[in-house]
Amino acid sequence: MPGKFYTRKGDDGSTGLLGEGRVAKSDLRMEALGSLDETTAALGVARSLCQSAGASETLVQIQRHLYGIMGEAAATDENAATFRTVGRQQVEWLEQQTDALTELVEVPREFIVPGDSPAGAAVDLARTICRRAERRMVELAERGDVHNPALLHYLNRLSSYCFVLELLENKIAGSGQPTLARK
Repeated sequence: MPGKFYTRKGDDGSTGLLGEGRVAKSDLRMEALGSLDETTAALGVARSLCQSAGASETLVQIQRHLYGIMGEAAATDENAATFRTVGRQQVEWLEQQTDALTELVEVPREFIVPGDSPAGAAVDLARTICRRAERRMVELAERGDVHNPALLHYLNRLSSYCFVLELLENKIAGSGQPTLARK
């Protein structure tokens, strides 16, 4: 029989870092990690709905990259390099994925309203959560808790990827022209 899943260590409102020390669960670092975790979960919903070729494989790779970002962000300064898995190579890979999708869609010159397809709406929700995660990670970098600029670059590129994937999923669903924010 497996052991208990809970430890009770966080009952005082604190949580451990990857390294020595604990922080309040309300700490900015935990807010950033929570937003990254939400991004990963939202991408999982999107992955389950997407119909475009290769989307599932790309999204699961992105989810794995996000776990790497979470690991590095959860690590103390002396341990961050141990958990570093996202660098310039992963940012360039994501740029290539975005460029490939951009070739398949017409990018509107105006804001669009989400909801033209279930998959597109799910991807857009993931995009907005990613933007929040990016803002929290910028705050961590400004505070000196994150030192790898590739993490911020990756999150910035991820929201662009999600936007283009939303357009592609809407196109595949046959929704026609995107619903524009301005009539």
